[in-house]
Amino acid sequence: MRLFYTIGVRLYAFSVRIAALFVPKAKDWVAGRKNLWKSLPEADDKEVYWFHCASLGEFDQGLPVMNLLRKQKPKAFILVSFFSPSGFNHYHKRQHPADFVCYIPIDTAGNARRFVTHFRPKAAFFIKYEFWANHIRELKKNDCELYSVSTSLRSGQHFFKWYGGFFRNTLKQFNYFFAQNQSTVDLLHSIAVDNVLLSGDTRFDRVIEHKKTVAENPIISAFVNGSQSVFIAGSTWPQDEELLKELIGSNRFEKYIVVPHNVDSNHVNSLMARLKTPAAKYSEWNTQKKTETPVLIIDTIGQLASAYSYAAIAYVGGGFSGSLHNILEPAVFGLPVLFGPKFSRFPEAQAFIDNGIGFSVTNEQELTHTIQQLIADRDQIAEKSIRFVEKNRGAAEKIMQFVFNK
Repeated sequence: MRLFYTIGVRLYAFSVRIAALFVPKAKDWVAGRKNLWKSLPEADDKEVYWFHCASLGEFDQGLPVMNLLRKQKPKAFILVSFFSPSGFNHYHKRQHPADFVCYIPIDTAGNARRFVTHFRPKAAFFIKYEFWANHIRELKKNDCELYSVSTSLRSGQHFFKWYGGFFRNTLKQFNYFFAQNQSTVDLLHSIAVDNVLLSGDTRFDRVIEHKKTVAENPIISAFVNGSQSVFIAGSTWPQDEELLKELIGSNRFEKYIVVPHNVDSNHVNSLMARLKTPAAKYSEWNTQKKTETPVLIIDTIGQLASAYSYAAIAYVGGGFSGSLHNILEPAVFGLPVLFGPKFSRFPEAQAFIDNGIGFSVTNEQELTHTIQQLIADRDQIAEKSIRFVEKNRGAAEKIMQFVFNK
C-alpha cells in the first residue's frame, strides 16, 4: 500500500506541474520547491522543533503553541513548513517566532529521508489534519516525538474505511493527539488509538492573542469614518457573493466591507460589476475621493482578521462549498456571525448555533430576516460571543504542559 500511496503522491505532483502552466497558485507551488534543498540552513548543533501546516489557517492554529515553545525554549530552532502557497506566501504578515520557513518536500520516501535527516527534529507538530505518511515514517525512524495539534477528523475519512489500514497505521505513529473536539477523540478510540487528549482548538488562543495586538488600519478607519453600522463579509466565494449582492450597498447598514476569498483582479472586478452600488478597492484607496463610498472591497490578503474589529455584524464565507472560513476571528470582537448551510466539517459552527452567536442562512429571505433579528439583539449577542471565545481558550497551554511535563 505504501508503494501505491507514493505513486499517488507523484501523480499529484505531476498534475500540479501541468496545472502550473495555467494556474498561478500551482505555479507558486512548483516554483517554491525548485531550490528547496539549496535553501535549507545547517541545523547540526540546534534543538529543532518542526511545525507543519497545510496553509495560513493552520499556521494560525500553530502560532499559540510556537509562541509558548519560544518562551519555554528560547534557544530552540523553530522550523515551519507549508504545503500550500496560501500559507507560504503570506505567513510573513503575522508576528511569529519561526527561524526558518519552507515548503514541505513532496512526500516520497527519498525526500522525507533527506529532509528529516538534515534537520533531525526533536519533536514535530503536525497541525489539524496533515498526515504525510513518508515523512511521519522517517520521523519515527529518527526517534522524533510526533504530535498532532488541534486534530479534527471526520467519520468519512479514509482512516475509518475498510481499506484504510495503511492510513490508520500512519496515525498510530504519533506519540499523542491533541483533539479539538470530542467526536475526534471518539473516532480515534474507534480505531484503537487511545493516546488522545481533548485539549480544544488553539484557534481560540490565536484570536485572543490577535485581539490584544490588533493595530489601527488607516485605510479601513478612513473608510468607516467612525460609523457603528458596518457589515463585513469575510472570505466570500461566488455563491456567498450572489446571496449578499442585494444586501451590500443597501441602506440597512451605513458601510459594507467585502473581503473575497479570491483576490485575483479578474474576480474583484467581476464582483464590483455585479454589485448594485459603487465600491472602492482597498489597494486603490484615496481618502479624499472615496470617503463617501458605501462599499470597500479588500483586494489584498492579510487584512481580514483586523477588519472584523470595525464591524457590527459579520458574514463568513465558504458555507456553500463546505469550506467555511474561520468564524472565531469575528466572534472574538463580539460580532454575531452568519454563514451558509454546509458546515458539518466545522464543529465550531454548530457550537456557535447552539450558543446563539452563529446563524446559518440558505437564501436571501433567511438572510434578511436573520439580520433584522441581529440588529435588534446585537448587544446581547456580542456579550455571549466574547464569553464563548474566552471560555474556550487555553488549548495551547494544555498542549505545552503535556509535552514538557509528561
